[in-house]
Amino acid sequence: MLHIQRTKAKNLKSRAFFLVLFFTVSYTSFSQKVLYQEDHDNKAYYFGISLGISKASFHTHLSPGFMEQDSIMVAEPMNNGGFNLGLLATMNLTRRFELRFNPQLMFTERNIRYQLKYKDQDFGYQVDKKVESVITSFPLQVKFNSDRIGNFRVYMLGGGKVDIDLASNAKARKADDMIRINRFDYGIEAGVGFNFYFPSFILSPEIKISNGLSNLHDRNENLNYSRILEAIQSRMIVFTIHLEG
Repeated sequence: MLHIQRTKAKNLKSRAFFLVLFFTVSYTSFSQKVLYQEDHDNKAYYFGISLGISKASFHTHLSPGFMEQDSIMVAEPMNNGGFNLGLLATMNLTRRFELRFNPQLMFTERNIRYQLKYKDQDFGYQVDKKVESVITSFPLQVKFNSDRIGNFRVYMLGGGKVDIDLASNAKARKADDMIRINRFDYGIEAGVGFNFYFPSFILSPEIKISNGLSNLHDRNENLNYSRILEAIQSRMIVFTIHLEG
């Protein structure tokens, strides 16, 4: 089932990429010569909504104790899909630069797969530890915009974020057999996107990479699956559609 879910998520992202590519080529080739929303770049600020899908995982650092034990051979982070909903507020700084605030609610799951040397009576030689998360993310980004080509424009972005995991299990009483994850995280983001101007709105598909900088791991010395990990950091690739006004 895990293999099927990963395959479906991979196929979904491939289809989304080719759909955006096809739409970009078609739109720039057959778009009307009339410029839509010519005065949009003169607005001091504007708002929008966001809808996206993500591929999330952990980046793990093994502890020195990993070499001192012989029961766990491999601890491998797995890629898992998720989706996010958000709001958008953008302020014009200059002709090229904009400041954007994009708070989001993200639903995702990040797993770590362990390969065991000795067979477990319940799981065999392979154990998956699941971490389900409901994250409120608060990214603040700077956008660099290209010139408009008709009703089309490219932009790049970069910035930082603060995340709060509402489903954090670090303080859960029944989390002794789980990988415990702290509630707060912060990190950096970078991405690229496209603006397609329509008479009443702007459609902006975007892809970005998000890397957490803090150590999320609440280490548990009594749990072998946790003891062998020194640090855990978040990693995410997000494809988002913004509807801006």
